[in-house]
Amino acid sequence: MTEVLNVQDVTVRFGGVVAVADVSLIIRDGEMVGFIGPNGAGKTTLMRVITGIVQPQEGRVLLNGRDLAGLTVNARVRAGLALAQQIVQPLRALSLLDNVALACGRVKTNHVLAAMVRTDRSRERRRAMDLLGLVGLADAAHELPATLPLGFLKRMEVARAMALEPELLLLDEPLAGLNHAEAAALANLIADLNRQGQTILLIEHNIREVTRICKTLYVQDNGRPLAYGDTASVMANPEVRRAYLGANA
Repeated sequence: MTEVLNVQDVTVRFGGVVAVADVSLIIRDGEMVGFIGPNGAGKTTLMRVITGIVQPQEGRVLLNGRDLAGLTVNARVRAGLALAQQIVQPLRALSLLDNVALACGRVKTNHVLAAMVRTDRSRERRRAMDLLGLVGLADAAHELPATLPLGFLKRMEVARAMALEPELLLLDEPLAGLNHAEAAALANLIADLNRQGQTILLIEHNIREVTRICKTLYVQDNGRPLAYGDTASVMANPEVRRAYLGANA
């Protein structure tokens, strides 16, 4: 399969602190990889390297074979990345439909003059309604974010990310803050997106759900790769168990 994401020997230092050390990771077209690790493992730092928020001192990140070095966050989005944030920040004056439609209109909003002269939003709103239906929110399309529970907003965040038509969908702890039923339902939705062909990197603390839906896991601890492979083998790894459960696990 084609390599969508190729992280090669990435190291990040903040002063004298090594946050990520010599990390390599490959995700192929159509795969979903669960990215786990205890607190302080460097998961957020590596995600920020991939999205361009943090620049590594060593190594590189390739998307579909293209080196992303020097590209801004916006340029990486245009190249095929999309990130659904852990903390959802909707435009609260807009309905769910218009929040997603705005993401659907990214081509129009890339240039100020084009955005001023292209006032017809019907195509974007139709696409947004399709995406809201995909994530189970069609009935709430015209509601304002403030009137809806967190589970709905998490789904809207996934719809906004999907509106960018990404080659790689990065999900940053999408299940955080949800109860058991909500987390299971959103995990099922993520699995459905993957079955439909979406390539996904799922960063998640909910071990129950990530091991249920991901066939492949990447584990990082103290900024270093700990294990990478099929889920059953990774979770049986004594080093992984010690990282999560303590020295006597």
